[in-house]
Amino acid sequence: MPHILKNKNLEIHIDLPLENYSSSRFDWTGKITHLKFQNMPLTSSESTTAKNKAQIGKGFYNEFGIDTALGFKEALIGDWFHKIGVGLLKKKKNLYVFNENHEIKPAKFEINYTTNTLVITCIAALHNGYSYVLKKEIELQENGFTIRYNLENTGVKELVTDEYVHNFIAIDKESIGSNYLLKFQFQLKPALFIETVNPEQKAEIGQTDIKFNSTPEKPFFFSNLGGHEKVKAQWELRNLNRKISISETGNFKTRKVNVWGWKHVISPELFINISLKPAQIKKWERTYTVTNLA
Repeated sequence: MPHILKNKNLEIHIDLPLENYSSSRFDWTGKITHLKFQNMPLTSSESTTAKNKAQIGKGFYNEFGIDTALGFKEALIGDWFHKIGVGLLKKKKNLYVFNENHEIKPAKFEINYTTNTLVITCIAALHNGYSYVLKKEIELQENGFTIRYNLENTGVKELVTDEYVHNFIAIDKESIGSNYLLKFQFQLKPALFIETVNPEQKAEIGQTDIKFNSTPEKPFFFSNLGGHEKVKAQWELRNLNRKISISETGNFKTRKVNVWGWKHVISPELFINISLKPAQIKKWERTYTVTNLA
């Protein structure tokens, strides 16, 4: 059963570490699967056709090390490496592919909660010189919620990775289209995007926003929206029909902002770089706010 945080405006459903999603990509500490605002659903999923729902992303799932997991390069084929927030994964080949399933030895998890908070701690075993303790707190607020991270390097090697939340959003289950506007607080630089996937040309890039001329039937993707500049970690998605917006603001600046989506979902992503020497700790947070625009 999911853990539910609820007040008069919001309802958040959170799967505990060993519940439901069991794949090796997304962090198991605080899997936010559903968010409702005044009983209106605001979240979607990675796929509407997947047969195994326990293998796909949904809601607000975060990931550490999308490009290369911790200790992957040093590990030999058949050895294990760390996926932060999940456990140890078995190395199958020399190329790390984030969305491939790996054999998993789950980390140790501890769970604590109050009326308005859920705290999950992930304790990793020492392997190949790497270990860590990740503590994540999800706090419900009147019109939003905050995710607080505390990552400690408990190993003997430097911990270098990144983290982002793959926000799977659709306001009131409405398809992505002309009623949506995705806004940023920095200038978008299409000429400097690392990757542009927009096969139907249905997503339109403005000075500081992305809008849609119709519903995309094929997935779209834009990476490096700020063009290598360090920019404010913030986005806001508006549904002009429902007159509801949801935003995410990090207490950090970022050099990497991506957007992925499809007809049923849009996923803005704010990355944070992490570099921790042994015994060092890094703290950061992400705050989500829901606003009635009417």
